[in-house]
Amino acid sequence: MSDADTNPAAGGADLGWRLSTAVVLFHEAVGQRLGLRALDHRALGLIEREGPLTAGALAELTGLTPGAVTGLVDRLSRLGHVRRTPDPADRRRVLISANSDARPDLSDALTGLSRAMGGLMAKYDDAELAAITDYVTNTIDILNAETQRLSTPVDDGPPGD
Repeated sequence: MSDADTNPAAGGADLGWRLSTAVVLFHEAVGQRLGLRALDHRALGLIEREGPLTAGALAELTGLTPGAVTGLVDRLSRLGHVRRTPDPADRRRVLISANSDARPDLSDALTGLSRAMGGLMAKYDDAELAAITDYVTNTIDILNAETQRLSTPVDDGPPGD
């Protein structure tokens, strides 16, 4: 008998790890197909969905440092995926927006996934879909909270205490 057979939480942790790994590897493969890193691909999605964004807002959404965001935006800008424009509300700030003319074609990368996920979801009734939706929504909230927690610098007080 495995830990998952005797301890459902252990099975949940294993499933969570396997799901997380599969999602990261999938997005890495999509990114490679598009000539992007997985993080760059996901950040581009955030910019498309939430943008235009300031670099600070993108840093907050991704949990990256401001320097890492600058490098990420530089890479996406060099490839033509995003553009920087002055913020009309505060000309000292720059807004990062997706360049819709250079939007990567994801149809090849996502068609199979969409078809397979549609087939999977068709197996469930409305009550099961509601439970799945609740679980996934709460998982997203937990992941966002943990990303924020892990991205916040730890202040242990002054050295020597």
